Amino acid sequence: MNTTFQGSKDYVASDELMRSVNIAIALQKPLLIKGEPGTGKTMLAEAISAALGKKLIIWNIKSTTKAQDGLYVYDVVQRLYDSQFGNEGVDDIKKYVKLGKLGEAFSADEQVILLIDEIDKADLEFPNDLLWELDKMEFYIPETKETVKAKQRPIVIITSNAEKELPDAFLRRCIFHYIQFPDEEQMKEIIKVHYDNIEDHLLDQVLETFYWIRELYNIQKKPSTSEVIDWIQALVLGGIDPEKIKAKVPFAGVLLKKNEDIDTMRRFLK
Repeated sequence: MNTTFQGSKDYVASDELMRSVNIAIALQKPLLIKGEPGTGKTMLAEAISAALGKKLIIWNIKSTTKAQDGLYVYDVVQRLYDSQFGNEGVDDIKKYVKLGKLGEAFSADEQVILLIDEIDKADLEFPNDLLWELDKMEFYIPETKETVKAKQRPIVIITSNAEKELPDAFLRRCIFHYIQFPDEEQMKEIIKVHYDNIEDHLLDQVLETFYWIRELYNIQKKPSTSEVIDWIQALVLGGIDPEKIKAKVPFAGVLLKKNEDIDTMRRFLK
């Protein structure tokens, strides 16, 4: 089994990113990954899981997510319901305690990868509320008077779209890496992972148009890596002549998701 991350056949990682991953693993610190949408932040955790042969546990963060959700949930309503109907075992509180994603990662017999995805979606207190657990790798369940302690310290990957600033105390405990948007050469590598037989002329026309659109003034939502990959599939399925890609930008709605952005691009095509 690999002990260091060297990328994977399905994920093109820069040398600097691979070093950041391996430093975080060696120092046993969470790796905080930032970058604009579509730069492969979430896929990084999947690639690490595949490359190191370790289970991946994903904790998707929403605006309503609380730190407690990742530790455990005590279903007091179900216990009350069971007690009213005379169900057996209501005195066994453990039956009504379910571990969250962090609890699952701590309880795993073997080391796992824990992805805390889009941490910036939660409220400002959320990262601080996790500091103790991520530092000490344990938490206490008052209802059962038990302490859940990590059997194996998980490899923690945290992603952020930089929608809001994270607390300094939290940042100090992380290894940080910002994934730059791929340049044209790196994007070619990424695309060839998905389309290994793509014709060079088609790829050149796609990338010339793609980066031209990203650099247009007033584009509100720049197209991302996943969108250019989908666009290539649409162009191939549509049998589009590569010579017409830059002049017509067919299937523009695959790349651009706002009317204003499509209108902006059309003005520059005239």
